[in-house]
Amino acid sequence: MPFPNSAQLRPMSTHSPAAGAVAHPTVLVVDFGAQYAQLIARRVREAQVYSEIVPHTATAAELAQRSPAAIIFSGGPASVHVEGAPGIDPDVYELGVPILGICYGSQLLARDLGGRVDRSGRGEYGRTSLRHTGVRSQLLGPVADEHAAGDARDRAGDERDEAASRRAAPPAESVWMSHFDAVTEPPAGFTVTASTADSPAAVIEDPHRRFYGVQHHPEVAHTPSGQAQLERFLHGICGINSEWTMSNVITESIEAIRAQVGSARAICGLSGGVDSAVAAALTQRAIGSQLTCVFVDTGLMRAGEGEQVTDTFRRTQGIELIHERAADEFFEALAGVTDPEDKRKIIGEKFVRIFERAAGGITDARFLVQGTLYPDVIESGSPTAAKIKSHHNVGGLPEDMTFELVEPLRHLFKDEVRAVGAELGLPPEIVQRQPFPGPGLGVRIVGEVTPESVETVRAADVIVRDEIAAAGLDGEVWQGFAVLADIRSVGVMGDERTYARPIIVRAVTSEDAMTADWARLPHDLLESISSRIVNEVPGVNRVVYDISSRSFGTIEWE
Repeated sequence: MPFPNSAQLRPMSTHSPAAGAVAHPTVLVVDFGAQYAQLIARRVREAQVYSEIVPHTATAAELAQRSPAAIIFSGGPASVHVEGAPGIDPDVYELGVPILGICYGSQLLARDLGGRVDRSGRGEYGRTSLRHTGVRSQLLGPVADEHAAGDARDRAGDERDEAASRRAAPPAESVWMSHFDAVTEPPAGFTVTASTADSPAAVIEDPHRRFYGVQHHPEVAHTPSGQAQLERFLHGICGINSEWTMSNVITESIEAIRAQVGSARAICGLSGGVDSAVAAALTQRAIGSQLTCVFVDTGLMRAGEGEQVTDTFRRTQGIELIHERAADEFFEALAGVTDPEDKRKIIGEKFVRIFERAAGGITDARFLVQGTLYPDVIESGSPTAAKIKSHHNVGGLPEDMTFELVEPLRHLFKDEVRAVGAELGLPPEIVQRQPFPGPGLGVRIVGEVTPESVETVRAADVIVRDEIAAAGLDGEVWQGFAVLADIRSVGVMGDERTYARPIIVRAVTSEDAMTADWARLPHDLLESISSRIVNEVPGVNRVVYDISSRSFGTIEWE
């Protein structure tokens, strides 16, 4: 179970994969307020290149200290013409580092270097046809190159008819756009390699300085060739090798943990989720018997998880495990509390106090291992993002906590964590488990958390997950769960009036939890879920389905 930092803690490095680890070529994603900044960083990692997100307020000197192999400007909601629009230190352009601007980032790049950015009269949103101009492109790949080669042959007097045909109908591809302004005139030294109906300079390239701009979003799945474009930039243009692999991450993290912990003792809180399990397995691989795991049974777990966690780590991993049964303490601390931020802080503090109590018999227990992930850090309010909600592992620990943090997963996305867990030999039922919030069912109950409300939402949650699995949709649904709302409505059951609470069913699809959309579950599946919940879960007379995307709603309700 992960925990937040405090002023007294000494966490691992905030700008390298792990303290003491081998330095990897790093791509810095400059965040201009884009909803997809994290997704850009994730796509870079899919190309096996390490990436981090940095604020646009960072100076050129601060970026240079990180020795970036490349810089990517993200998109953003602002116009470059608006007063107070986010900008970049102009000295960044003098660092000699390749730069790729995406959407707003491309417009900023063009404006700063002397080009022109105008309102095109109407915006481009959604799928758009990107037409290659015929100029040889380092970003757009074989289709654009083929057209440019055809032009060259025509100029040489060969295959005139074929080349003329190509020029008459330049190759085009589908891309995803989301902008109103557009680059209308590229800066000196740039060539236009693609355009759209409303973006005359949709792709601009300056191979000499290695500066590139694209008006579309290559990071989203709706741009089919987007990943290939990013990889051409990273590998072909920047010359970065593919060395950010999970095997390397494991090796380097083990070395870093050993360097940090030395001969001291460490404890790790197991929550039942993927993150804490992988953090524990990785740390055990590094320091062996110096690690003791503490599983705190909060009373807020999903059905059967407590037994599964203790069995897995005692039997298959051979880790010393202390099982603390503390449900009564958590329910007492949460009595009367309804604010979700207060719940998270109370749960986080209670965990630490129980850890401290459990660690009382462990000599020299100086370190606390937790499964903080990169998205946790971002969502809890990093320098590049507004605080959305506190994660109890990043923003709610008591300041007098004496443990030093070991956070071997702090720079990883969820699917990277699963890959690490699989390589470490954790069983599929742990590695592929649906994400579960650290505070457990406590934040899937809107209102006061009581033993009765937990039993209600737990029983409904089992039905939701069982029915999704029975429908064969486990591989398509990232998370599917039940939420208990703090309202009541009138219903009729057995010819009698009821006044009971509703269950909200939430199911989302996602690749990495940074972007998510509501799952289009079949109507007969929803009917089956609803019928079972109303018939099998006492105190519930209505089931509703949440169709909010993550663009305006978080995955969890609290």
